[in-house]
Amino acid sequence: MKKFLSLLMATLMLATLLAGCGGNTTTDDGATTDDTQDTQQTEATWNVADVTGSGTELRFRTGGDQGTYYAYGNVLAQAITSHSDNTRVTAVVSNGSQDNIEQMDMNVAQLGFVQSDVMSYAYNGERLFEGNPVENFSTVAALYMEQVQIVTCDPEIQSVADLKGKTVSIGASGSGVYYNALDILAAYGMTEADINAQYQDFGNSADSLQDGKIDAAFVVAGAPTVAITTLATSRDIYLVGLDDEHIAALKESSPYYEEYIIPEGTYEGVPETKTVAVSAVVIARDDVSEEDVYNICYTIFENIDTITASHAKGAELDLEYAASMTSVPYHPGAARYFAEKGIEVPTK
Repeated sequence: MKKFLSLLMATLMLATLLAGCGGNTTTDDGATTDDTQDTQQTEATWNVADVTGSGTELRFRTGGDQGTYYAYGNVLAQAITSHSDNTRVTAVVSNGSQDNIEQMDMNVAQLGFVQSDVMSYAYNGERLFEGNPVENFSTVAALYMEQVQIVTCDPEIQSVADLKGKTVSIGASGSGVYYNALDILAAYGMTEADINAQYQDFGNSADSLQDGKIDAAFVVAGAPTVAITTLATSRDIYLVGLDDEHIAALKESSPYYEEYIIPEGTYEGVPETKTVAVSAVVIARDDVSEEDVYNICYTIFENIDTITASHAKGAELDLEYAASMTSVPYHPGAARYFAEKGIEVPTK
């Protein structure tokens, strides 16, 4: 009888152990997790569209590796790829807005981050695209405002007028920063010839400021910008503000600018600064599938809180703002998503 009872107890214990194995797994670090619970948490965190994408890899051109485009673009690409049905996006480094549009025109990429002014230039064949319009792309969504930040380590430079005769980086070749710099200089009665112009991206501009090789730099990106934040850890930095009179003159000649206040503390030790901003917009080639673009919009705007947890710019996501672009029509996939939210956008 004792042997029988011992055998029965052992059998019951084995059954209990086997039943427990179905819901738990052991991770590489030895922690035990509940598979069912993890699945429920994932579903509760991410809202996923009931639309199947193309499965084609979409290359998303962003910007320099120290700018907001690249950091934020990576967050968005990973979110879309991981949490939409068969829509795959890969973020890649680029030389900025003009470069992104040109590479998309050659179908080297299918998605891109662009400044709202530059996409207007391309679509209408102006400035950077004088005589060579590019019309084979559409708007996906405006995501946030990009501030024109004039950065210096020289406390004597307190106005744009003080840049006269100084060595100033006015943006990498192929970026929209160059024309932003020219617009602002013009509002103060200056031209490119009034400064010793250097043509550097955000990272190189920060390095040159660090080493004292330039006096100031134009950086057009969402604040805080990695290159400036990094610079501020080793040097005292200052932002050159714009005054009301010159902002009014700038907006009269270039209406796509909006007044913007960079809050105190955005960079350590830097007070509130008045400047102007343009919009950071995601665009897509017209031949990207409607389903893929719908999934992109759905993943971003139905998961704002979760995206914000990965990048601060997520806090600026707003449906009305996203659908506010008028210079370039929207992609059908974007229009479909916004229509579900009761917002009509222009399409081709």
